[in-house]
Amino acid sequence: MKEAMYYQKLADGKVRCSLCRFRCLIADGHRGICAVRENRRGTLFSLVYGKAVAENVDPVEKKPLYHFLPGTLTYSIATVGCNFRCLHCQNYSISQIHHDTRKISGVELPPELVVERALESGCSSISYTYTEPTIFYEYAYETARLAREAGLKNIFVTNGYITAEALAGIAPYLDAANIDLKGFSDRFYGEVVHAMLDEVLASIREYKRLGIWIELTTLIIPTWNDSDQEMAGIARFIADELGVQTPWHVTQFYPTYKLIDQPRTPLETLHRARRIGVEAGLQHVYEGNIPGSGGENTRCTGCGTTIIKRFGFTIEENLLADGKCPTCHTPLAGVLAR
Repeated sequence: MKEAMYYQKLADGKVRCSLCRFRCLIADGHRGICAVRENRRGTLFSLVYGKAVAENVDPVEKKPLYHFLPGTLTYSIATVGCNFRCLHCQNYSISQIHHDTRKISGVELPPELVVERALESGCSSISYTYTEPTIFYEYAYETARLAREAGLKNIFVTNGYITAEALAGIAPYLDAANIDLKGFSDRFYGEVVHAMLDEVLASIREYKRLGIWIELTTLIIPTWNDSDQEMAGIARFIADELGVQTPWHVTQFYPTYKLIDQPRTPLETLHRARRIGVEAGLQHVYEGNIPGSGGENTRCTGCGTTIIKRFGFTIEENLLADGKCPTCHTPLAGVLAR
């Protein structure tokens, strides 16, 4: 265990966690909503520090990040636990743990070893992913600090519910984030995610304000968040508050966990989402989970040339020259070189 960062000690042995926007009030002997932070006699502990439940070498495109060191590898780690209760969670077997279990799964993988393995694997970055990195903040923070010293970049793949103060703490070591903007209605966030839309939007604004490169992902779920109104709302938010060069990934849902009664997202719905994004002025809208559709390619905003051609998580052709289009020399937005 490791004493948690970002909490306050209160009367009667209670503590107030201020790591994520739920700001849990936790009594002695109890855990927060994430189920991996526990109050023991008035001290809040992280139960997952250095305890990885997943580690893999991934293409950075899998995060998905298309404008951050394209074509490079990223060392991905996760612990158990999450502060959301998404009905459609694709990693529910490791994210959704029950409060009545006392066991925390995982193997010992200290930050120093994460960095060592990332370097040995030829990775350019470390990704804190699969579950929610906010809930293993102390582990991510120490790993990110060491990674920066070793010349590696750091990436959060996140639901965007971290508090402003916790984000500011890790921001000096955080280079990029893919943030899930799961929908654009209070109904969706309340019934499917069990969180609040406004808090996610506020967090996304903080990432932008701090200068962290961000790309947004929306998993389009039939009947839940696939209306023109909702998708247009997301597109306008990105264009107006983040900038038209911010990439938006609209991805195909498939039935899983507690939403097995919903069909896969039709291809036409993803095409429609992409059109809505383009009509809102967004320059980079990508269709995910449908390899070979053409919606994964990056085109020059100046002349329309396809400068990065992808199939799934694989780059088949990269024509970038010093971060610019080889035809008209228009720069491509993003972090394109180490």
